[in-house]
Amino acid sequence: MTSAASPTETTVRVGTRDIFVARFGHEIGSAPAVMLLHGGGPGASGVANWRRNIDALAEHFAVIVPDMPGYGRSTKQIDLSDPFGDLAAGMGDLLEELGIEKAHLVGNSYGGGAALRMALDRPDRVDRMVLNGPGGIGTTRRPPTKGLNALLDYYGGEGPTRQKMADFIRTYLVADGSQVPDETIDGRYQDSLDPEVVANPPLRRPEPGPDALKTLWRMDLTRHPAIKTCETPTLVLWGRQDAINRPSGGEMLTSRMRNCDLYMVANVGHWVQWETPELFNRLAIDFLRTSEGEA
Repeated sequence: MTSAASPTETTVRVGTRDIFVARFGHEIGSAPAVMLLHGGGPGASGVANWRRNIDALAEHFAVIVPDMPGYGRSTKQIDLSDPFGDLAAGMGDLLEELGIEKAHLVGNSYGGGAALRMALDRPDRVDRMVLNGPGGIGTTRRPPTKGLNALLDYYGGEGPTRQKMADFIRTYLVADGSQVPDETIDGRYQDSLDPEVVANPPLRRPEPGPDALKTLWRMDLTRHPAIKTCETPTLVLWGRQDAINRPSGGEMLTSRMRNCDLYMVANVGHWVQWETPELFNRLAIDFLRTSEGEA
């Protein structure tokens, strides 16, 4: 068993990219595998995103925490014309490289969109799924929120600054910004300064032109042809005060997916897994452990 303080860290070659992976808890093959997919905000990475959840999940599962392409210590290359499709394919191929035939997926925001796209494209690779305020839900139906605009504008203008990061996290990621310590702001800000990312941000507005609408349609997962036939058991968690991805996306998913439950969390913003970790961990563990053969 390994804890959040002592992961097994590796870099895995997946196609043309190197993917950094931290592994926690049980050995692969000795317990069900759970892959945690982080959000897409500036400075995001796997372990930092899930720091308040890893130890609890690692008691029951073989926990896989990658830095997705474009983030952290992984290759910064990503297909901006179809980011969810690219991330889903890459994370599916990562499971194959790790010798994991099928895994539970837990995705936050951008990572939630990637997890859902994987379940839509490759349902054979996904067992059960927990989506935390996922991206890509109804994105073509309404303009971006103020929070999403702040995320997309982070690298614009004068470029990244600590004040921009503080405003983004304390105003838009959480319901109560006073609960976010300075160390969290400082760490995310420093991680956001990677020169490759500054030059080519992995999450930004589509370039104006004839292909922009195609990109937006690909990113709206509620328009995916497999959304209404998806059988993957899914738990959606959404903070009622989410200022980045609209909470109405939760009901949109439950109205379209056959096996989708929704838990709305009061007085919580976009970062459910960080703001209410005890609740998040309990709900996620109970849901994932209800698959056949687990007690």
